[in-house]
Amino acid sequence: MSERESMDYDVVVVGAGPAGLATAIRIKQLAQENQQDISVCVLEKGSEVGAHILSGAVMDPRALTELIPDWKEKGAPLHTSVTEDAFLFLTENKAYKTPHSLLPDCFKNEGNYVVRLGHVVRWLGEQAEHLGVEIFPGFAATEIIYDENGAVKGIATGDMGVNRDGSYSAHYQQGMELHAKYTIFAEGSRGQLGRELIEKYHLDEGKDPQSYGIGIKEMWEIDPAQSKPGLVIHSAGWPLKSDTYGGAFLYHLEGNLVVVGMIVGLDYANPWLSPFEEFQRYKTHPSIKPYFEGGKRIAYGARAITAGGLLSLPKTVFPGGILVGCDAGFLNASRIKGSHAAIKSGQLAAEAIVEALKQNRSRDELLSFVETFQSSWLYEELNKARNFKQWFKKGLVVGTVMTGIEQKVFKGKMPWTIHRQKPDYACLQPAAQMPKIGYPKPDGVLTFDRLSSVFLSNTNHEENQPVHLTLKDPMIPVKVNLAVYAGPEQRYCPAGVYEFIKDEHGEDKLQINAQNCVHCKTCDIKDPSQNIIWIAPQGGEGPVYNGM
Repeated sequence: MSERESMDYDVVVVGAGPAGLATAIRIKQLAQENQQDISVCVLEKGSEVGAHILSGAVMDPRALTELIPDWKEKGAPLHTSVTEDAFLFLTENKAYKTPHSLLPDCFKNEGNYVVRLGHVVRWLGEQAEHLGVEIFPGFAATEIIYDENGAVKGIATGDMGVNRDGSYSAHYQQGMELHAKYTIFAEGSRGQLGRELIEKYHLDEGKDPQSYGIGIKEMWEIDPAQSKPGLVIHSAGWPLKSDTYGGAFLYHLEGNLVVVGMIVGLDYANPWLSPFEEFQRYKTHPSIKPYFEGGKRIAYGARAITAGGLLSLPKTVFPGGILVGCDAGFLNASRIKGSHAAIKSGQLAAEAIVEALKQNRSRDELLSFVETFQSSWLYEELNKARNFKQWFKKGLVVGTVMTGIEQKVFKGKMPWTIHRQKPDYACLQPAAQMPKIGYPKPDGVLTFDRLSSVFLSNTNHEENQPVHLTLKDPMIPVKVNLAVYAGPEQRYCPAGVYEFIKDEHGEDKLQINAQNCVHCKTCDIKDPSQNIIWIAPQGGEGPVYNGM
């Protein structure tokens, strides 16, 4: 192999989501103000900007307003302001609405917008390009380049056109190296390179284990008579058991569109639980089902979220770069919102970078980012919610009561802090010790199977490329996961990637249908043996979401 070609930039950003694009935009804004010439490149593994973006999403515009004060005049796609909030506690057949006066501030959405985040991100990409940012979609950053001092020097993109056996096809194209004075990692939840950086630099030392959830979402076109643009419904309780962290949402957009979804904490204990099937059951509740009568499902997707909050936030700086957005874990789980936090973290990163470049520095630790974050409204917001996940881990009733006390009585200034000790994967219990869960068959009208759902995500992978869902030990899935945990990967995966089949000798084996993968990263997080490692496939592959 020949030596890879390389390009040099002042700043390389990995990931064209809200955090990465906010970083790039703010750098260019400050460069113009300071009359500096700063070159910025953004790499995006999706086929286009926004293709891999999936979120609820109710958006707090605070950070966007700071970044681009005239976003309305510039046509940002925030069209549907929240008109009504409802928080429901569900039993199997009934719904109990919480009086608005009793809702903690974290569940109130006045002044927020129901958005299609993929469209917002696409618009942010346009703003970045207008400022001179170079954006390269369809290129996956798969390797971190370090300099002789151990600092991050940049990244390399993955090779294209490699066959499954490692040989090169006629379309082989070697990856490139992109070198920078500073590299920003904004890959989203459980980023491949972010995971490596946290391990290499021990960024999570002294922190609570990170905690995740899987978010599963559908978009429906509904009967106009059922459409209530701006209505935001959150719910807790059924179909999840009280000891399983999670909840559901239903948001009404303009144009007779509704998005419905469920988040299930990946610290659940019962390996028989299937987040996908729990979500399908949710739609059948008597208070939810009527919204979909006469409607048509038009999109589907799934994504992990980084939900540990402030106590699980790793050290975000290291020699040569910064972790921003969900790659670090800035999401506020109590508000069920992350895009405003991602944008704010990107802004703060940009300010630290521009100041360093002004001083002719490079590849050092940008400690000013940590300082400005700790004095920001984002830190204050996350600190106020620092115990949220821990309380709900003690059950729905305890979580609800204590969140109310902390938010309404103490206004987030409670004198106690609760820590978590277990990572999500270690919470799974042996199948023999847990009750089996039976799920009804999908009806194909309101409830669906995985494969028909994946079809709506527009997911595509070249079948002959190396499998991007890798196993440290190919024996563990059968010897441990199937034998002890009844093969939980076939249930926690929302895309039908994993299935246990019999080989020609009648022995069990794990079949990985990598072409179905929607890049949610749940397997990388929840595998009880930590044997599955998700790596990026060829750039441009995976789902192609349209405003999810």
